Parts: sequence; structure tokens; C-alpha cells
Amino acid sequence: MDLKNAQIAVDNWIQEHGVRYFNELTNMAQLTEEVGEVARIIARRYGEQSEKESDKNKDLGEELADVVFVVLCLANQTGINLQDAFDKKLDLKTQRDKDRHKNNEKLQ
Repeated sequence: MDLKNAQIAVDNWIQEHGVRYFNELTNMAQLTEEVGEVARIIARRYGEQSEKESDKNKDLGEELADVVFVVLCLANQTGINLQDAFDKKLDLKTQRDKDRHKNNEKLQ
């Protein structure tokens, strides 16, 4: 599914199962919370912190999907076509950084 269709799917879900979108500030707080959950899993599973027994069953994919869902909500409610924005960003990064990482001695 592309981002345009993902935005439509989220909007349909909100219309069918939700009452309305949370306001932008609430969704920003939710996004921060979800990113924190991703960070917790990464820090403990791939970083140097030990993973608590209660965290071992946490699904990183599910938490990343939570982040994407809230981002799609924010895009919808602020009138952003995320597909267009993403495509523009990828073009910009490609032009700006096309040789940057290849020439980075730290990545060799």
C-alpha cells in the first residue's frame, strides 16, 4: 500500500471506528509516546540496556506501525499529502546526499 492509500485507509478507519481525530496536540503527544515505545525496545533489544522479561514479547513491528498510524492521522488532519511530501523528500535527499555517504570514511 502506498502512502496515499494508507492515508485513505486511516481516514476510513477513523470514520468507521473512531468518533473523530484527536486534535493535533493530542496526536503529537501520542506520537511522542509511540516513538518512546520504539526507543525502549531498540535500546534494550539492540542496545546495551538489559531487556526486562516483561518487554521480551513486545513487537517492534507493531510499535513502528503505531508510529506510522499516528503520522498518517497528523497528515490527514493537517491536509498534508504524505505521498507527495515523501517523494519530494526522497528526491531532495538523493540529489543532496548522492555521494555523501559513499565518501564518508566512517562508513567504509
